[in-house]
Amino acid sequence: MAGILDVPKSRVNCSMLSQHINRAVCFVGRVEQVHPSGKSFSVSDGEGKRATVELSDPLEEELSGVVEVVGTVSAKGAILASCYTLLREDKGVAFDLELYNEALKLVQDFPQHYPFQAAASG
Repeated sequence: MAGILDVPKSRVNCSMLSQHINRAVCFVGRVEQVHPSGKSFSVSDGEGKRATVELSDPLEEELSGVVEVVGTVSAKGAILASCYTLLREDKGVAFDLELYNEALKLVQDFPQHYPFQAAASG
C-alpha cells in the first residue's frame, strides 16, 4: 500500500479543507501558535484564515515561519500531519502567502490545465 508521500495530493488553503475530508493534502501556511503540548499548531493561509495541524508525536524543535504540511484532512477539518517542512525565509526573501493563495485559486478555477491537481481532488 502506498504511503501518503507516494500518492497525489491536492494543494489547499483553509477554505478548501472541507472539500478534502479523508484525503491527502499539501498545505502551506505561516505558523501562528503552537499548543503547549507540542502535539498541534495553528497555521494561517494567504487569506489570513486559520487551520489546525495535529501531530502524532510532540514537536522536538521550535516551529515558526512558513511551513509546508503533508497530511490527511480529518472530519473536523484539521490536518493530521504525516510530515512537515519549514520553508526558510533567509536572505531577506519572504515567502509570499498571498501570491501562493492566488496560484491555488487559478489551479482550482482551471482544472483542465492542471490534471495532477484534479486527479488528487478526485
